Amino acid sequence: MTAITSDISSPVSGASGASATRDRVPGLVLPAHDGLYYGGAWHAPRSGRYGDVFSPGDGSRIGRAAIGDASDVDAAVTAAREGFAVWRDTPPLERARLLKAAAVEMRKHAADFALLDAADCGNPVAEMTGDVMVAAALFEFFAGLVTEMKGVSIPMGPDAIDFTVREPVGVIARIVAFNHPFMFAAGKMAAPLAAGNAVIIKPPEQAPLSSLRLAEIVGGLFPPGVVSILNGGREVGESLVSHPGVAMLGLVGSIPTGRAVARGAAERIKPMLLELGGKNALIAYPDVDPDALAAGAVAGMNFTWCGQSCGSTSRLFLHEHLYEAVIERIAERCKAFVPGLPTDPKTTMGAIISQAQHARVLGYIASAREQGARLVVGGKVPDNPALANGYYIEPTVFADVDPEMRIAREEIFGPVLSIIKWRDEAKMLADVNALDYGLTCAIWTNDLERGMRAASRVNAGYVWINEVGKHFLGAPFGGMKQSGMGREECLGEMLSFTQEKNIHVSLRRVAAPR
Repeated sequence: MTAITSDISSPVSGASGASATRDRVPGLVLPAHDGLYYGGAWHAPRSGRYGDVFSPGDGSRIGRAAIGDASDVDAAVTAAREGFAVWRDTPPLERARLLKAAAVEMRKHAADFALLDAADCGNPVAEMTGDVMVAAALFEFFAGLVTEMKGVSIPMGPDAIDFTVREPVGVIARIVAFNHPFMFAAGKMAAPLAAGNAVIIKPPEQAPLSSLRLAEIVGGLFPPGVVSILNGGREVGESLVSHPGVAMLGLVGSIPTGRAVARGAAERIKPMLLELGGKNALIAYPDVDPDALAAGAVAGMNFTWCGQSCGSTSRLFLHEHLYEAVIERIAERCKAFVPGLPTDPKTTMGAIISQAQHARVLGYIASAREQGARLVVGGKVPDNPALANGYYIEPTVFADVDPEMRIAREEIFGPVLSIIKWRDEAKMLADVNALDYGLTCAIWTNDLERGMRAASRVNAGYVWINEVGKHFLGAPFGGMKQSGMGREECLGEMLSFTQEKNIHVSLRRVAAPR
């Protein structure tokens, strides 16, 4: 993870080291604040602790961010509960108007957010503008659904009326990941805000800067306390999970983190929305075009952001009939992804988030070689001197992978594609479903019946047929098994942040006292 080094220092306004960073990355707009945002204002962390933020692209210090603790969480939750009391009574169409206004502001500052995220998390700036647009679209999408929080009436005969209403849950805490810092921090606010909840976002400690800038841009649009940004590490996350004033939790993260959140939430029976890891399969039947399949396999790996995506189809189950032809084409298409400085608009593949993750990915590559997989392309650190201080790995493809190898069973979260040859469909589907993961799956075939039958048999929450990687607003995204619980990017996400109340009205007259 991108290092945040804790230090004890006096709080200041503005990210230190800003002028040097702007000289190094022209056009970079850093947040003017480095503290904690709650109650409609900026606050210094009560401990006085701040952490330096470094770019994974060149190892340089970008600035710093506050490191909150349990006392900061308590103050923020108190402010959020006060904000919730106002926001829940704000008419739905007024909430929608403010969400749309926030989307306008995001788009207005899209270039600034994209460059900031590129410097902070290592993803190429050319792609990060799209993340801002996705977040803005989510705000608009859920703004359009505010009148869909409807109840139902239940027939009771002529002497009673029985109906249900949906009410917001309260204060929602959402803990988000480093691979799409702005898109997650902003986008995960939209549904709970539309439903009338107050939201506390815990940004990724590896890449917090765009969340701070987000608070500066849109925080003031909402009543004080409705939107909060709390930076920090494990203590902030654990405090949000255990705090009695937090009504519901959301997490984008790893399975181990999801388990920890679930254990903490169990103490107070808190509902959760978890989007966790994936070790996703792309199943290739022998009737597809090798060129189209190779393009899909490479696209599904998300090499642009170094495979750091929970939805990446990192296991390619390739039928023996297509095997060598497709491998050759995949190797050729990988040449389009050349590691480069994330802030350079020409860069097609960015940096790994941190030194620790970089070493972890290289460890998996070494284990694949030791276990007998055939290296097709990549597998090493690029030799470009300009990248010497960053964390880069070439797009890496292994063939002749056995389903029992580590690279075929464990989520690497790096640019490593495993190709597994198959002949027997039943065995292949058993191998696809053998893991505890169940987030996405892509199926490629020109036989619609075959594709539909395979889709019904794979244990994954989001399945593409002859497509890969894309999300569609309104289509529920989420995992099965240990890849998560709940669904996002759809009406169901917004409804999950409500609770259903039944109201029974007797029409019989109650005798007045004499």
